[in-house]
Amino acid sequence: MRLAAITAAGAALFLWPFTGLGAPGTAAAATVSIGCVIVLVAVETMSRRLDTRGLAVIAAIAAIDSALRLALVSGVGGFSPIFLLILCAGYAMGAEFGFLCGATALLVSALVTAGVGPWLPYEMIAAGWVGAAAGLAGSGRRGWTPRRRDVVLLAIVGIVTGFAYGAVMDVWDWTFFRGAADFGYVPGLHAVDTALRFGHFYLATSLVYDCFRAVGNAVLVALLAAPVLGALVRLRRRHTVVIEDAEPLAA
Repeated sequence: MRLAAITAAGAALFLWPFTGLGAPGTAAAATVSIGCVIVLVAVETMSRRLDTRGLAVIAAIAAIDSALRLALVSGVGGFSPIFLLILCAGYAMGAEFGFLCGATALLVSALVTAGVGPWLPYEMIAAGWVGAAAGLAGSGRRGWTPRRRDVVLLAIVGIVTGFAYGAVMDVWDWTFFRGAADFGYVPGLHAVDTALRFGHFYLATSLVYDCFRAVGNAVLVALLAAPVLGALVRLRRRHTVVIEDAEPLAA
């Protein structure tokens, strides 16, 4: 329910331009995204579903992704290696943990790479959804050992979220920067017309670009996900990293 409420708030941010009321302001976007992360961390910590070890894992993933983003800030097309750990963390630890990993990794890496701007709130929510989607696919189950089918499933999630991340981020790009007469954002249009213009914009400007991200996610998952998932699962078995509604895992 917590993740559903936060997802609804994030979805409202991305869908706002389609209401005909114009684009949300930068301050409103930042308030929504950062507020979602703070609320989820606070609730998870107070309910003892997230302990200090879990916070340390999130911090470590954010630090590693920041280093990767700094070293490969230009990337190849839309490809970025930072999504590997977000996908693996969500798949091994659960949807809420994955959301926190994605949002935190994008926030910290943006600070490290001087990538702070009006796009950052959107990046945080979108990356959080990547981790949450992986968590829903993996169901955050306990007592399991990563197998080939898990890697295959996670690779599929990586492909789907690679395109989905690009599409939702295009809402910001299209709203704030693009003004082409044939498919640029025009406030006040009917929702259907606005959606058609956005679809035209995405196909014309971003589909090929996002292919690099989707394929890159799948390749990295195929090559590296097995040991990363194995390490995260072992950590979850040994420590109470994310506590579900059932009894805590024994140390």
